[in-house]
Amino acid sequence: MNLIMIENLETIYALSRFGTMSEASTHLRVSQSTVSKRIASLENYYNRKLIQKIGRRVELTKDGEKLAEKVPVLLVELRDLFNDEEPVPGSELIIGVSEAVLSSWGPAVFAKVCRDIPEVKFVFHAHRTAVVLDRVRSGEFMVGVCAGSVSSDSDLQSEILCQEAMVVIPSKKKKINWSSGDRLNVISIEENSSTWRSIKTDVERLNLHRDVSLESFFSVAQMAIAGFGHGLVPIGVARSLNVPKNCLINLQTQGLSRSVRYVARKSTYALPYVSMVYHSLLSSLAETLET
Repeated sequence: MNLIMIENLETIYALSRFGTMSEASTHLRVSQSTVSKRIASLENYYNRKLIQKIGRRVELTKDGEKLAEKVPVLLVELRDLFNDEEPVPGSELIIGVSEAVLSSWGPAVFAKVCRDIPEVKFVFHAHRTAVVLDRVRSGEFMVGVCAGSVSSDSDLQSEILCQEAMVVIPSKKKKINWSSGDRLNVISIEENSSTWRSIKTDVERLNLHRDVSLESFFSVAQMAIAGFGHGLVPIGVARSLNVPKNCLINLQTQGLSRSVRYVARKSTYALPYVSMVYHSLLSSLAETLET
């Protein structure tokens, strides 16, 4: 199967997931006209009508659905075909990382891993946890470093890297007195975040009330620093913004932290160098968090 056919199949799969030419082209990082040409090429090859337009959206025909259903398994097999059992100079590890991790302590940790395993070349992608997991499943990413809750589906292997403390950045960085159980209104991440789903029960237990939600922990932190309220964020975010440690309320002592996990499909995790990267991340992360 040549590269053009693989790209065409990836395109119909993207259309089946996103439903519009615009969203599929954004996901694939190509123009909408390229998406149209790829689908037309598939229709010519199979001599079948694969899509039909309904308003602005695109629906797959029955033949299109039949083809799209087969694409993920096929692409995973193709991507796994030439994975080396041992790392050789220039071996690539395509890795998806939660945005808040790659925007905070992640780069320093990965720099240490690169020094530890110089024969592996990392190709990084930053996304929200749900997107990272989706692309690990599809084989687009070999591994993921994900924050918050991770599905326990049997197709993925998930190993804990650390428990990252959640902290409160007081409004305007002015130190406040707070005792566990006292009500405290906070700004924090929005409902659909994997981190929020994983900490929600403990947040409620500690009588913290999210009265404003945002899509980014860095936005939460900056709003708190500017004086719009107290911000509930991972400690790595607070450190990255140089918030003084003595003004933070560290909630890890109250049992509030978020898991950061190393995730891969079981077949990928079985590769020795994928497991090697996990153990290097563990030791590098321990050194970084101690500083």
